[in-house]
Amino acid sequence: MSDPLAPPAVRTGLVRAVMLFTVAQAAVVALAAWALQRFMWPYGAAAEAVRASAVVAVVVQVFTFAVARLVARQQVIAGWGVGVLMRFAAVAAWGLVGAKALGLPGSPALLSLVLCFFLSTLLEPLFLHL
Repeated sequence: MSDPLAPPAVRTGLVRAVMLFTVAQAAVVALAAWALQRFMWPYGAAAEAVRASAVVAVVVQVFTFAVARLVARQQVIAGWGVGVLMRFAAVAAWGLVGAKALGLPGSPALLSLVLCFFLSTLLEPLFLHL
C-alpha cells in the first residue's frame, strides 16, 4: 500500500488517514442507506439492493481513497482523475454485472451506489492531507 522504503511517519500517516476516512465514510454511507431504505425503498428486494450498494461503495471508496492519497502528494489532478475513473468503472460494473448477478433491482442498486459515492467523495478532501 505504501513504499516500504518510506519513513515510518509517512506510512503511519497514510494508514491513519485511511482508517479515519473509512470510519467517517462508513458512517455517512450507513446513514444514507438507512434513509433510502426507510423513505424511498422500504420493500424487500430494493432494500437489499441499497444495502449491497452501500457495501460496494465503502469497499471501492476505501481503495480509491488510498490510491488518491498516494498519488495526490505529487499529482493532485491525477489522483482526482484516477478516483473518478475507478468510481465510474465500479458503477458500470455494478450496473452491468454485479446487481444483475445478485438478482437485485437495477434502479435502487445504481441510484444508491451513486448517492453513496457522492456523499463519501465529499468527505475525501477533509482526510487527504492528514
